[in-house]
Amino acid sequence: MAGPEETGIVQVRSRFPVAETVDRLRAVLDAKGITLFALIDHSGEAARVGMAMPETKLLVFGSPKAGTPVMLAAPTSALDLPLKILVREEAGPGGRVLVAYNAAAWLAARHGIPGELVPVLAGVEGLVAQVAAAS
Repeated sequence: MAGPEETGIVQVRSRFPVAETVDRLRAVLDAKGITLFALIDHSGEAARVGMAMPETKLLVFGSPKAGTPVMLAAPTSALDLPLKILVREEAGPGGRVLVAYNAAAWLAARHGIPGELVPVLAGVEGLVAQVAAAS
């Protein structure tokens, strides 16, 4: 399986179930004044059409004040902004909960984002670390 250097995808194990991980992420985003634009319940939509999949939710979030300069400097970055965090349970009994996001360095390289704007993208790492490993 390809690693984050190749795919840009970072995955971190959460100590909490999907719903609790999502709730914790929402609380942190709210506390930091970051807008949650959408919460997509992939597994819920699958169930709605009679298909089963492990619990899977996608949070789409960001700050226009922070993201707009990135998109102005590198217009194709709008393909990957706002930022996203995927929270999913692995298939099978006792499936681990994984939290995935695009690595800031990978996004910067993909879109040619200037170095001074990369910290705007890197904030997702701290959010995930704060939530997934919290006690």
